[in-house]
Amino acid sequence: QVQLVESGGGTVQAGGSLRLSCAASGRTFSQYPMGWFRQAPGKEREGVAYISSSDGTYYSNSVKGRFTISSDNAKNTVYLQMNSLNSEDTAVYYCARASSPLDGSSWSFRWRYDYWGQGTQVTVSS
Repeated sequence: QVQLVESGGGTVQAGGSLRLSCAASGRTFSQYPMGWFRQAPGKEREGVAYISSSDGTYYSNSVKGRFTISSDNAKNTVYLQMNSLNSEDTAVYYCARASSPLDGSSWSFRWRYDYWGQGTQVTVSS
């Protein structure tokens, strides 16, 4: 059984930064692509960033240039560094494990991910 646990959320002023972490159980962590999603109140869950050892990284247009996804295989952890935060970034952020490598057109499809964390709240105040 795979468990994903997010941490690092909180409240930050507009223009500030946060780093989210997602700790994963399991010895095969490095073999699977990982993604970060977010869901704002009243909105659909959307893909934010993706990382894979074979495919590299992908980002949504709304966060490109501000967010960076990375992973530390020795710690079984994936990170999301978020800079220049604004009110539109306010949401619950989830990490998820993809069942297979994805490409630029499919990495943000929620149904391609088989394990999800419980989410961590990020609130950006103006």
